[in-house]
Amino acid sequence: MMSPPQAAAVIVAAGRGERLGATIPKAFVAVAGVPMLLHAARRVALSPEVGRIVVVVGASDVDRARMLLMQHGVRNVTAVVPGGAHRQDSVFAGLSHLGEAPVAVVHDGARPLVPPDVVTAVIQAAAEAGAASAGLPVRETVKLVDGADARQTLDRDRLWVAHTPQAFRTALLREAHHRAKAEGFYGTDDAVLVERLGYAVRMVEDSPRNLKVTVPADLDLAEAYAGQRRIIRTGIGYDAHRLALGRLLRVGGVEIPWPRGLAGHSDADVLAHAIMDAL
Repeated sequence: MMSPPQAAAVIVAAGRGERLGATIPKAFVAVAGVPMLLHAARRVALSPEVGRIVVVVGASDVDRARMLLMQHGVRNVTAVVPGGAHRQDSVFAGLSHLGEAPVAVVHDGARPLVPPDVVTAVIQAAAEAGAASAGLPVRETVKLVDGADARQTLDRDRLWVAHTPQAFRTALLREAHHRAKAEGFYGTDDAVLVERLGYAVRMVEDSPRNLKVTVPADLDLAEAYAGQRRIIRTGIGYDAHRLALGRLLRVGGVEIPWPRGLAGHSDADVLAHAIMDAL
């Protein structure tokens, strides 16, 4: 017998999409023909751990978002509410409509391709540890920069890039938000609010496809990941061999009858070698 869902979700989608250059609110910008908000809500709803969903959008977009989600039958959306001036204010607004589920999970609507199994894994980690975040280990070299000058190379073995979903025991997340609000502190995610209370946040490895759509290049990549647009790669290859008597002339694997062929230590097939160089 399957246990009942233990989490309620807040999907934050109140951003205006200015850096994206969008002419409509970011929640309604399409990826593969589907609004980002709808992608995100459907995927969060597919987690068996999610019992209800509260969606937070811009104040002028509440009716439009509610209609979109109703028309497409996204299960368990219990409220669509207006957000605030900052992301943190929007999460706070969503929490007030969340009810008393043991775990609260927060996800950015600007991450439309979140895998449902990542949502589930983060919720389960939070149920065990109190707080958890999806993310990816840093694989590049990271510099600490002062102006334009690198001053220090950080130990990437201890660095992760934090994503959403992030999940917390509901009482803990509410306490963290109330404390931050009282102290006038604004963080870039919810995990930092919990860290300020002295709690560790367990990291759960995410899929690289769960990217945040912020600028036009992100949208292009999301389209490619969603299967709507292929990424075209080109290459330039070059090879040259002189003609010599008594050599076999082979071009592109095809033998050509000719008194002269291409000189070289191998078959001297200039076309095949140029293609391999380009690849």
